[in-house]
Amino acid sequence: MGQHTLTGRQYLILGLVALCAPLGDTFLSRGMTTMPAITLAHPLSLITAVFTPWIALGIALLIGFFASYLTALSWADLTFVLPATAFGNVIVALLSRFWLHEQISPMRWAGIALITLGVSFVAQGPSRTERPVKEPEHQDPDVKEPPSKRPDIDEPPSREPDVHEPPKRDPDEKPPAIREPKEVGA
Repeated sequence: MGQHTLTGRQYLILGLVALCAPLGDTFLSRGMTTMPAITLAHPLSLITAVFTPWIALGIALLIGFFASYLTALSWADLTFVLPATAFGNVIVALLSRFWLHEQISPMRWAGIALITLGVSFVAQGPSRTERPVKEPEHQDPDVKEPPSKRPDIDEPPSREPDVHEPPKRDPDEKPPAIREPKEVGA
């Protein structure tokens, strides 16, 4: 199994993936404890909640999570990046217990420990799935490639219009359908 070699910048991105989501979720929870219950029947209260400091900071951290998550997915497989988000369960549990003073049952702690153990197994794989490299097809040296359908940039555009214009006529010449009126009674 191939080991992954990551740069310092890539480790930083994975760290942001692991930290921004649990911090953002915890800040949202902290902010919502100071708000009255929100229902869809009163959408103005939801808009008001967005502008409270804890919730706004939580939203900013979640935006940071999505930016770092997308960045990590651009150079690593989902099965490599997703365990970094799963580690967030441990961070959320610790922040919830010691900062938000929530009670966490022994069963939840056991579940968090199992998740962490599972993440450690998954994280041992390569960061990018090895895909077979397709060999270029062998080409006979006597056979020339057909010219490209795209015109060269250096070529001037064709002078012939696609639509042919009608021939120009003399402005003094009268069309055959129009006749001069005859004078009556002169």
